[in-house]
Amino acid sequence: MKAIKIIGDDGSTRLTPFPPLPLRFESLRLLAFESLLTPAEVALMFRVDPKTVTRWAKEGRLTSIRTPGGHRRYRKNEVRALLRGSAGSAT
Repeated sequence: MKAIKIIGDDGSTRLTPFPPLPLRFESLRLLAFESLLTPAEVALMFRVDPKTVTRWAKEGRLTSIRTPGGHRRYRKNEVRALLRGSAGSAT
């Protein structure tokens, strides 16, 4: 893996494996390693309309993440946990 040499204002140097990102994109680097689902994918899992998934996010049942384009995405682990909880309460 290639590294990039970063020189600080005080003359110090360090190597980083990733190109430095602006602060507002730093959280996207973390999200790149998470599995995210679209509203349509979540809706298929629960057999509901995608608008219902959006309503759940507004109500706080699911945490939504906004892409730079403004689209909602949902953490796969959180959706699975909610699915297990709803399946357990249905019996």
